[in-house]
Amino acid sequence: MLIDALRDDFVFGSKGVKFMPYTTYLVEKGSSHSFVAEAKPPTVTMPRIKALMTGSLPGFIDVVRNLNSPALLEDSVVTRAKAAGKRIIFYGDETWVKLFPKHFLEYDGTTSFFVSDYTEVDDNVTRHLDKVLKRRDWDVLILHYLGLDHIGHVSGPSSPLIGRKLSEMDSVLMKIHASLLSEERETLLPNLLVLCGDHGMSEAGGHGASSVEEVNTALILISSAFERKPGDVRHPKYIQQTDLAATLSIGLGLPIPRGSVGSLIFPVVEGKPMREQLRFLHLNTVQLSKLLQENVPSYRKEPGFEQFKVSERLHGNWIRLYLEENNSEVLFNLGSKVRRQYLDALRTLSLSLSRQAAQYDVYSMAAGTVLVLEVVALLLLCVPQALSGKAELDIPLLSPVSSLLFYLLLLALAALHVVMCTSSDSSCYLCSLPWLAAGGVMVLISTLLCAVVSALTGMFAAGRRLSKNPPPSNSRWSELDLLILSGTVGHVLSLGASSFIEEEHQTWYFLVNTLCLALCHEIYRNCFVGDDCAPQRCPHAGEEFDGVAAAPQGKSTGPDVWELDRASKHPSPLEALRGPERWMVLVSPWVILSCCRLLRSLNQTGVQWAHRPDLGHWLTSSDHKAELSVLATVSLIMIFVLVQKRCSLASKVAMAFGLLGIYCYRVAVGNLLFPWQQNNKDISKGITEARFVYVFVLGILFTGTKDLLRSQITADDFTVKTVGLWEIYSGLVLLAALLLRPHNLPVLALSLIIQTIMTHFVWRPLRHDAAEVTVMHYWFGQAFFYFQGNSNSIATVDISAGFVGLDAYVEIPAVLLTAFATYTGPVLWAGHLVNFLASEASRPAPETQASGTLYLRTKLTSTSMDGVKASIGFWSKKARGGSRCGGWASALRPLAPGGLHLLSALQTATADPWLPQREALSPQLQAC
Repeated sequence: MLIDALRDDFVFGSKGVKFMPYTTYLVEKGSSHSFVAEAKPPTVTMPRIKALMTGSLPGFIDVVRNLNSPALLEDSVVTRAKAAGKRIIFYGDETWVKLFPKHFLEYDGTTSFFVSDYTEVDDNVTRHLDKVLKRRDWDVLILHYLGLDHIGHVSGPSSPLIGRKLSEMDSVLMKIHASLLSEERETLLPNLLVLCGDHGMSEAGGHGASSVEEVNTALILISSAFERKPGDVRHPKYIQQTDLAATLSIGLGLPIPRGSVGSLIFPVVEGKPMREQLRFLHLNTVQLSKLLQENVPSYRKEPGFEQFKVSERLHGNWIRLYLEENNSEVLFNLGSKVRRQYLDALRTLSLSLSRQAAQYDVYSMAAGTVLVLEVVALLLLCVPQALSGKAELDIPLLSPVSSLLFYLLLLALAALHVVMCTSSDSSCYLCSLPWLAAGGVMVLISTLLCAVVSALTGMFAAGRRLSKNPPPSNSRWSELDLLILSGTVGHVLSLGASSFIEEEHQTWYFLVNTLCLALCHEIYRNCFVGDDCAPQRCPHAGEEFDGVAAAPQGKSTGPDVWELDRASKHPSPLEALRGPERWMVLVSPWVILSCCRLLRSLNQTGVQWAHRPDLGHWLTSSDHKAELSVLATVSLIMIFVLVQKRCSLASKVAMAFGLLGIYCYRVAVGNLLFPWQQNNKDISKGITEARFVYVFVLGILFTGTKDLLRSQITADDFTVKTVGLWEIYSGLVLLAALLLRPHNLPVLALSLIIQTIMTHFVWRPLRHDAAEVTVMHYWFGQAFFYFQGNSNSIATVDISAGFVGLDAYVEIPAVLLTAFATYTGPVLWAGHLVNFLASEASRPAPETQASGTLYLRTKLTSTSMDGVKASIGFWSKKARGGSRCGGWASALRPLAPGGLHLLSALQTATADPWLPQREALSPQLQAC
């Protein structure tokens, strides 16, 4: 009887005493042996079934296979039992049916991915019990209950549903045990009832990683053959989960699976005569020693193999003494010594084989890593040329220097390959390839390395030519640019250490906090002190980008119009800031910093500190449902206020009804309460309420897509495109609010608040360019991935989100919804980036309010220069009196501050020797 996600404390802890009284009685006083079985990661169902039945250690590739399990080809207890003519019946998780096709005399499988169902999935197993327990036509019965695991995914281990499910499992166990005892009274043959879990459950309800709650599972062996004397207290002992395969094989009289690294659970046979004990131990050590010989060429030097040989010799001495019918104390003492020697050998052999399973093919991995790095380096070096106007890529490989380098590298790699393949003790994939295939790999590595060297040489040569004739440039690296570059590179380098990967959230929290401080420094410097310590102008929250201007009437602009030049920024005067706007610009970094600190307290993540209590655990407990309801209500209202401003009227109405439906859905599933409710006992799956929300999500997405397509097809006003993009974004926000857990709704609300503050009081006033804004969106998107409570462990993936509104398992929608719920933070920040870039591209600059409309780009094309000359001619007529320069100044003064931007752009254009239109400007204008 396998109960999915049966954590050890669910049986041996306070919950077991309260909700599983019969099981507790069997553990404390019955004929049983209880253990805490440690499961190795990955702690997901298919690899754990594989470990239980084969005794081997699955790899992480089995996480992928868990989604659609292939037939198990390895030797296993089920395969051995089938070959021995055992009749096997199975009910439960269909993963068993996929792993062992055509092995069961009778079976009924249920899907394990529909986590919203924790009732029918177990009833489908229990309904067969009354009939099958009365029959005598089977030898092995396997039951796999999924309900406990599903409750954990949906509600977590603290849910009141956990207690009810444990009570249900306890009654099922009592029914099975009573039936087996009744049968034993007739047949006088003992049966074995095994109660176990495949993996545990984290404090968040997931599993897959290596926390104590996920790897420690309950294992109870119940049989009338396990005699217990009165007062015999048996505390649960710690064993490896792989030990069960060897124990079941010996108990059923079957050969131990060939790939098993587990050892016999000795307390199970401790009551047997000494001769049988030693025979069982010998069978196990012989199997492990053969496995060691197959996998370790130098097996004779292994301590476990030496202990095994000593044990065999002592065992032979004991047998000779036993055949002499010597029942003296000497025989018993020698038998005890042989038993200890066997147990030590088993322990050492099992440990050696487990370590061997964790060894990697370093040589092949190194070759693959070098190959990947060469390809990435070549791509990065070639991007500037590939994206240039010519879009050509020239890498000379046939030069004498390149040819010489290629032959030297090929000889060096061939020599290295021969040395590695002749001196390696363990098997190596690259060495197992035919020499022709291995030679092709070495040729490819040599060629790519020559290409990288050639590209680097060309880049340095071009750099030297450019340094001799440098073009004039007013741009320079700011502190923010250096922070963005160093932070991004530092994060990439940190991924080379496993500890930094496990705690990657700390890296992003640090980078986001540092970014807020850098923005604060930039704002204060621009407001109060200039680069030369002179008083500086302060950015105004309502100003626009310098490099953006409206198109001539009847034409639409595109994102390519927004090309910003940091050197041409001219902030408005400090006195232009008025009241609230000024203060909001000054305090905005501190508000963002406070929001991020609050979000860090909501969900603990990572590996080291994931078990610590956080605000999310407090909110999700059943005692604080009212507080969670208030917080969810406030968050949903904030989401509506922040999103609806740029939506059409129909989308606003759909958003309001959708958010109301989200609250009703969470009430239906028992997460929240209505104001007039004291307690919510009528819990359902909320399918109707969730589908009600899906209708509005699809409606908003359809409206946004329609506007977006209309702007592309009919060349309509660019504002239609921005409205369409925003409505698509608001539809994704509504979907995220439906899929996220209720305690994570503040994460979504604060994400929208930070996006609004950054847009109106940071990016626009400080006129950050597109690259800086893009990197900031990426940083905040990564930080919000971890603010949700996610980590790089699959245990934090909330698969219950994939079944919101579904009454059956449908693979594609479930996978898409789960992926969106997991990556909500990065997806929404990427969507906001698209909206921000599009809105800034369509935003008119102040100077375009005059009748002479003008395009301004940092790189003036011939078309835009025609517009400049036309506007110059227009304003020359308006200039009255004074010198030519004075006339220009007076003519442009009504456009202030836009006129200042225009003069700055024109001065930059006339000073740029690379512009072919330089001569098109009049000498008078150049003089001005």
